[in-house]
Amino acid sequence: MLLRIVRICVAASLLGSCLAGAQPGDSAFVTSSQCIACHAQLTAPTGEDISIGADWRTTMMANSARDPYWHAAVRREVLDHPAAQAAIEDKCSTCHMPMARYDAAAAGGQGQVFANLARSAPQHDLAADGVSCTVCHQISAENFGEHASFDGGFEIEAPQETRVAFGPHDVDAGRQALMRSAAAFRPSVGTHIQRSELCATCHTLFTSALDDAGAEIGSLPEQVPYQEWLHSEYRASQSCQSCHMPEVGVDAPITSVLGQPRPNVSQHTFRGANAFMLDILRRHRGELGVTALPQELEAAAAETRAFLGTHAASLSFAAAQRTVTGVALVLDVTSTTGHKLPTAYPSRRAWLHVVVRDSAGGIVFESGAVRPDGSIAGNDNDADAARFEPHYEVITATDEVQIYEAIMVDSRDGVTTGLLRGVRFIKDNRLLPRGFDKVTADPEIAVRGAALADADFVGGGDRVRYEIALPAEVTGPLTVEAELSYQSIAYRWAENLRAYEAEETRRFGRFYTQNSSASASTVATARAVVPGR
Repeated sequence: MLLRIVRICVAASLLGSCLAGAQPGDSAFVTSSQCIACHAQLTAPTGEDISIGADWRTTMMANSARDPYWHAAVRREVLDHPAAQAAIEDKCSTCHMPMARYDAAAAGGQGQVFANLARSAPQHDLAADGVSCTVCHQISAENFGEHASFDGGFEIEAPQETRVAFGPHDVDAGRQALMRSAAAFRPSVGTHIQRSELCATCHTLFTSALDDAGAEIGSLPEQVPYQEWLHSEYRASQSCQSCHMPEVGVDAPITSVLGQPRPNVSQHTFRGANAFMLDILRRHRGELGVTALPQELEAAAAETRAFLGTHAASLSFAAAQRTVTGVALVLDVTSTTGHKLPTAYPSRRAWLHVVVRDSAGGIVFESGAVRPDGSIAGNDNDADAARFEPHYEVITATDEVQIYEAIMVDSRDGVTTGLLRGVRFIKDNRLLPRGFDKVTADPEIAVRGAALADADFVGGGDRVRYEIALPAEVTGPLTVEAELSYQSIAYRWAENLRAYEAEETRRFGRFYTQNSSASASTVATARAVVPGR
């Protein structure tokens, strides 16, 4: 059998990868290079390239440890709370550098972030590989859905004769032997990896607020998309994977060596909304050590923007008419997302950009324009770090903008972007998924601020009214354009890092400045025409 395996590897030009991956050593993991060799060059019967390795390496999962914004954010927290550096790096590396951190914890140590960024570090290769193949495919269902599973509390399956790699398909003895030879793992049926609870182990995170002395003074639900999903109607119909790992649609192979068509093959694209960071990873890939090719990252960013622009939300005008003093608009925002929009890390925001033009095309009203530096015109928080834009039911002025976001405050009720200073959200009007009841929502997913009392802000969307006064001479027909825009890193979250003198914060500041003009993506658009008077 071994001779047959070697012949297969030679035929596929994979001998070096097969033999190099034969033993995992003392680690519970191998890097993706041992997996990609066989799980690449895959084509569906439709002709679509569905190569698992090529798809994965362009994602934020693969680049979780290379993310320069994450580097800067961790450095900021360490500078704010130097006594807690070891604990901060251990917690942050749990999900961004899970393989290196798991091995360190198993040996009685703690995870490290900055030491492992050095390419000479013993654990660098495992750390840099991010959320890699042998992390997710070794997680057992032992504590799924329990609080202990959150904050990176996933359980890795204990090895028997060899380590197990879970997947949704049954694998015959011959193909099991091939994988054991190539990567020292035995494939085993484990459909639990298709459950949302797998994703929840890292995408549910509670941070501990610290005072100036490093003492814990509170806890914040930093990101809880799983809990938001549980409180929606999507719980009964769609999992995290069904959106973020879409199925091919026809039977297709999952390996290029002895592959056989499998049903319901999930693509490893991990579609999300962070096209901005994919652009940064592409433009600065050499500096960041990114392995994906430029054209692959460019295609992934384009696909991300297309996904965001077709699957997240829609806009429509319920009314657009003249009034005695100007124009009245009723704009409906409909969420088609299975959790809050935006969700997870609170640097993300979506907002309404509305423009009214006269018959000559001139702008007579505009709310929510994004500037080249990534800031939003009229947004109080972008203008002043101590303030924030409220939730609106009615907008009447150009300096009023409907921004769907989460705003944190510290123990002194000061607005902050420091995760370990945040004790609560003073505003959370992020768009709710269908079926989400804001009255019965648990505190960790609650609506905060004026949106709680807004009868038009409900599960599935929001209705915003615009009552706009126009000059008397504007009498001709009007064209109204609305856009729901999105940023994964809001201007204030980037700008606040500039106060910190460190290599990571300076580098990200440089990246943000160079790329900020493309920081916003379009989620949805609508257009209406108002007759003249």
